[in-house]
Amino acid sequence: MQLAGEYVVEILVVIRKALGDLDTPGTALRAAYGRFIVDDPSFFARTQRRVVSYWSCYHRFDYTSFPDYPGCTVLELLRAAACDLAGHPWPRLTPPAGRAGPSGHCRTP
Repeated sequence: MQLAGEYVVEILVVIRKALGDLDTPGTALRAAYGRFIVDDPSFFARTQRRVVSYWSCYHRFDYTSFPDYPGCTVLELLRAAACDLAGHPWPRLTPPAGRAGPSGHCRTP
């Protein structure tokens, strides 16, 4: 979870690939991440802020829209896991994002 808040795009791409089961409701992986976020919401909030900050500072010229940034997809998957476990929408501390497109990155609707 902590690595999701780092500034290296290649790390975010690897994390996204490693969290393949996270986009499937009901998996043990999704439940485990959801539980972590629900149990420590301040850590996830800090992670969301870091992802946005690093995108804004270092990557917004390569990814002109936050939803195109690989960190967006990772956060969306983690947020969905928290929503499942909590039973309600989880707070979004990032710019709006849509669903992941074929590249694995978020796309606006």
